[in-house]
Amino acid sequence: MWFVAVGVALVLLKLLAFGPIFGAVGELSWWWVLSPFACAVAWWAWADSSGLTQRKAMQRLDERKAARRAKTLDALGQGGTNKRK
Repeated sequence: MWFVAVGVALVLLKLLAFGPIFGAVGELSWWWVLSPFACAVAWWAWADSSGLTQRKAMQRLDERKAARRAKTLDALGQGGTNKRK
């Protein structure tokens, strides 16, 4: 996601090429300006092929399931927060 954000910022700076700050980006080649998008495509391809995306999705699902289970146990009075005296 960071690659896409940097790419969009560079494209905007390239198109708004005026002033001392934006002028430097305006002089860059389009290859440099569009390279973050190529990096984003490469990152997404690697993340999908290595299984990173699926592992993160499964981890989020497991965390939601554990939170839901803990909430249900607390509602039933069987959670770890209520201790007998």
